[in-house]
Amino acid sequence: MDIKIEASWKERLHDEFEKPYFTDLTSFVRSEYAMQKIYPPGKLIFNAFEKCSFDKVKVVILGQDPYHEPGQAHGLCFSVPDGVSFPPSLQNIFKEIKNDLDIPIPKSGNLERWAEQGVFLLNATLTVRAHQAGSHQNKGWETFTDKVIHLLAESGDHIVFLLWGAYAQRKGELISTSKHLVLKSVHPSPLSAHRGFFGNHQFSQANKYLITNGKEPISW
Repeated sequence: MDIKIEASWKERLHDEFEKPYFTDLTSFVRSEYAMQKIYPPGKLIFNAFEKCSFDKVKVVILGQDPYHEPGQAHGLCFSVPDGVSFPPSLQNIFKEIKNDLDIPIPKSGNLERWAEQGVFLLNATLTVRAHQAGSHQNKGWETFTDKVIHLLAESGDHIVFLLWGAYAQRKGELISTSKHLVLKSVHPSPLSAHRGFFGNHQFSQANKYLITNGKEPISW
């Protein structure tokens, strides 16, 4: 199956695209886009991969599924396009960065600037129905993104994995902590951020680890 995805990822994932589950997933997703309002726009489903090639990945942030309200999702977890108001979780991420590194809260919630530095912003589920959180879960996306995480954990070099919330933390089972830095905390949503996301200093910890391993830190 010819999936339009960045070349370095396509090279490593081409076998995955031929598996029965991915064929079924593709059929489901195509029918959903034909009959429903689905986010992100179809051309941006693999935007996280386009913006951050395999060999560039230094940090992985894992989300659950895309934003499901108009104009928000553009294929990068927690990110919104320029000019779109910050969703609550993104507000809290910026608050913690300001607290941790004294970086002013930016005017735009577009995190492409992170992706271009090597921050892989992956949702476990890459599509969602409008206004229906979790509506495309358990259709095959998780099998695919688990493979992506496994590839990074096996073949990547000293990557920082930021796992926020119970859902993301379960993916930690795929990652060797002897080979990578795995940082866990509660989710940055307003429901949980005050129970340990604020004050976790994970952004400075990530940069310290990257510098220790001879990599450029992220300009958060």
